[in-house]
Amino acid sequence: MENAGERLQKVLAAAGVASRRHAEELIRAGRVQVNGAVITKLGTRVGPRDRVAVDGKPVSRAPSYTYIVLNKPLGVVSTARDERGRRTVVDLIKSPTRVYPVGRLDVSSEGLILLTNNGELTFRLLHPRHEVPREYHVWVSPPPTSEQLDRLRQGVEIEGWRTGPAEVSRGPGGALRIVIHEGHKRQIRLMCQAVGLNVERLVRVRIGPLTLGRLKPGEWRELRPAEVRALFEAVGLEQ
Repeated sequence: MENAGERLQKVLAAAGVASRRHAEELIRAGRVQVNGAVITKLGTRVGPRDRVAVDGKPVSRAPSYTYIVLNKPLGVVSTARDERGRRTVVDLIKSPTRVYPVGRLDVSSEGLILLTNNGELTFRLLHPRHEVPREYHVWVSPPPTSEQLDRLRQGVEIEGWRTGPAEVSRGPGGALRIVIHEGHKRQIRLMCQAVGLNVERLVRVRIGPLTLGRLKPGEWRELRPAEVRALFEAVGLEQ
């Protein structure tokens, strides 16, 4: 192994094996081998000549990436598999490549889900440092007051932490248009709850430069090259 090489978890993520966080879990669990030796130390560096394997299966160092956008319908979970046997976002698409969702929408939410096997892009899109905007159309009750909207804009306390400032305006069809730069679990619902609003419907319509467009619930398509380039630019990643 070469000291000047790349970190092992980054290599696994770049090869599409898993997100960088999951790659770290694989390393800690002793499931990753380099040149036949089990590696459990995070930060281990590997060079281009090193042979990397997961569970004994060689990892290709020249991956082919897939990028898919899906309009997630109600009742579908945003995971690659579900222990309770519920339908997942992966069940809705047809791809010869194994892909996984970038972030999540809860089962009661709808809208844009990006699926890919590019672990490095996934890591950067989800990392708060890059402040990738996420836009939602949110129908709430009762009708929000100006004071409630101002509180959402300024940030609110939820589950022991304070959200960052949000863009909040009146959206289409009586919805609120809310843009945040974080991605905590159920964040929009908890933010609305904190100011006394109940979320009746929640649809994510944008992640960074990628928009839902005219996709109907359950429909999906592969990203166009220009969309992929825009995602890379949004997180400062070279394609």
